[in-house]
Amino acid sequence: MDPKHVKVPPMMDLTIDNITENTVTINSQGDDQRLTYVMERLVTHLHDFARETRLSTTEWMAALNFLVRVGQISSDVRHEFILLSDILGLSLLVDAIDHPKPPASTEGSVLGPFHTHEAETIPNGELIAHDPEGEPCLVVCTIKDVQGNPIEGVKIDIWETDSTGHYDVQHSDRQGPDGRCVMNSDKEGVFWFKAIVPVPYPIPHDGPVGQLLKLLKRHPWRPAHMHFMFEKKGWDHLITALYMRNSPYETSDAVFGVKKSLIVDYSTADAAIAKKYGVKEGSKVLKHDFVLVSEKETERLRDENALKAMEKLGRKVKLLNHLPVPDVD
Repeated sequence: MDPKHVKVPPMMDLTIDNITENTVTINSQGDDQRLTYVMERLVTHLHDFARETRLSTTEWMAALNFLVRVGQISSDVRHEFILLSDILGLSLLVDAIDHPKPPASTEGSVLGPFHTHEAETIPNGELIAHDPEGEPCLVVCTIKDVQGNPIEGVKIDIWETDSTGHYDVQHSDRQGPDGRCVMNSDKEGVFWFKAIVPVPYPIPHDGPVGQLLKLLKRHPWRPAHMHFMFEKKGWDHLITALYMRNSPYETSDAVFGVKKSLIVDYSTADAAIAKKYGVKEGSKVLKHDFVLVSEKETERLRDENALKAMEKLGRKVKLLNHLPVPDVD
């Protein structure tokens, strides 16, 4: 390219003190206001981090090589970058920012690295887990709005581990999806299925994320839980999980997913429940009422929270597609 056609701000004699300003300036020529703002804040915080910690070349290279290893071990069934985001608390933070919840609605949790799009759609009452060693568990749920009205036709993704604490995709000899399914709520907002009792399990810790946890003297374990994801047009996308009360690691989840409102108790199937749902009397039963929020309500809360947060930081912004950008008008 002819250098005469390159129109960029001049940069010379870069130093510790002026490199940030120059980097921000040269990154500010694009047409995407949001990208420009995100890059400006990213560069500012990264440079301040390096200056504050007096980052060494050795540490910088170690960090870059660490990220290379995170990418190398990732695959279609193992997303090491999601694990890294999870153990740093970033996944939960982003979900809380992007999907704020009003009182009495179901809170979100982390997606984790083992959701897939290959689960089969099943009707109410089907068995989703075929592990003979797993303890049977009947799961009966409703989906309602904040006024208590049932929501029909919600797509629900459900996934859990087997009795050894492994997801189906972690088994090299698997024949297809197991311990997972897709369902749709009926006209009463109900969905129910037969599963196995969730067990605690460690996140994959044989890779770079596990090495980092070891250096930090942190364990890789998650308490027993079952994942749920809800989708329907007009309703805020909800990714959440139910956590079994008094499960080990309930207060030290490696990926920070547990919230008090998501901790649940089992009941026991009496004769009537056993007959109605076709399970053995005395089986464990998990009942829960999920409450969804409309997209409009979520947008309103997200806008309100964003403006309050920026005002607290002393930043003058406006919202573009519900995301803050500098207000330079």
